[in-house]
Amino acid sequence: MLRVAGVPDTWWEVLPEQARQLPAELARIDAFLDDERFIAPWRAVFAERLGRPSVPVETLLRLLYLKHRYQLGYETLCREVADSLSWRRFCRIPLTSPVPHPTTLIKLVRRSGPQTVEHLNAALLGKLVEDKLLRSRKLRIDTTVVEADIDHPTDADLLEHGVRKLGRLVRRIKAAGAAGRTRFRDRSRSAGRRLKEISRTLRRRTGQAMGEIDRLTGEIATVARATLREVTAVERNARRTLGKRPSGQLAHVLRELAETAAGTRRLLEQTAVRLAGIRSIPDRLVSLADPDARPIRKGKPQHPTQFGYTALVAEDERGFVVDHQLQRGNPPDAPQLVPSVERVTTLTGRPPGTAVADRGFGTAANDRALAELGVQRIGLQRAGKPGKARCEYERSRSFRRMRNWRVGIEARISHLKRTFGLRRTRLRRLAGAQTWTGLGIFAYNLQRMAVVSR
Repeated sequence: MLRVAGVPDTWWEVLPEQARQLPAELARIDAFLDDERFIAPWRAVFAERLGRPSVPVETLLRLLYLKHRYQLGYETLCREVADSLSWRRFCRIPLTSPVPHPTTLIKLVRRSGPQTVEHLNAALLGKLVEDKLLRSRKLRIDTTVVEADIDHPTDADLLEHGVRKLGRLVRRIKAAGAAGRTRFRDRSRSAGRRLKEISRTLRRRTGQAMGEIDRLTGEIATVARATLREVTAVERNARRTLGKRPSGQLAHVLRELAETAAGTRRLLEQTAVRLAGIRSIPDRLVSLADPDARPIRKGKPQHPTQFGYTALVAEDERGFVVDHQLQRGNPPDAPQLVPSVERVTTLTGRPPGTAVADRGFGTAANDRALAELGVQRIGLQRAGKPGKARCEYERSRSFRRMRNWRVGIEARISHLKRTFGLRRTRLRRLAGAQTWTGLGIFAYNLQRMAVVSR
């Protein structure tokens, strides 16, 4: 059941003024968040009258801000709020009431989903426009990688993980009383033993080691195929025992078993292609825990290949992130430019006077499209060898000034990754990554508002 605000606490009046006073940043944010438009997105998440009363929305918003502002875990966040009078007052938690439990916050964030966070960011940007803090006269755009919370994947490691997870799920199904007479052998130890042999083989650093690794990877694939054959029988008999539409916790385990089996079959196909000598595999699966993550190459020497999602970030002249999008894989940059500028134009009511981006966005079609939208100064560097007229334009003073200003987006992206958690998403799948990134952007724009409105 939806609760907008908590119970008023009169015990705060007993404390001296210095103990009740909030820090300047938190005081500005507290006043800024005291608006109905930040409550509206949560009305679709909770029922108005039915169910257990939720954590007050005003408290939840402020807790999430502190979490992403200072990159705290849920347990650390709750412990710090309980120990700090200023943070407790900022979150509007009475002195006589306990801080919400960490698992409660985790469930609420997962329940909210990316749509609620998207509406929160839209409400925040709309209020910034109304307060004339956000103008977006200049716009710089770039893409980056938000890494998934996974280890560096290998074929053998992924297959071993699949065998181990399938065995664990089958044990849970049999413990629940389904498919109890169906034969199944847990081959986790067999796959794990071969994975350890691969680790010992890698230490040799010789030419023969690669052939040995391929042989051991093939043996793990054989173990995975045998496991899948028995898993198919277990799943079929479990569904026959429980009916076509099982419900409850066992239904969840059966769905997870089917997803894991499908992912393991896909890994076997990838492994067969790789052992055949084909290294380039499109749309490669790199994790069973986060099947939406993809390998992304951005050409960075220190990180040639990253695993996660591609994020587009658009920043205005005051440092606000006025548009962001998170997508699966590594889509081309150029088609994303015009839609981003259109969204910013819809937000502010007028096109930006200046729009700049790097060579990945630089095409003649984008130049024409931005000019048609009303952008007066376009600073898109072109890939390849430019013509004589283009060279003269890129050497002009105005273009060089736009190019130099564009470089600042790299620092902004680095700031978002270091300070607001955009380096690595802690929520899995595309929806979880979008939720995590959106909350980080929400916290950043709030903190930026406190700086600009001093």
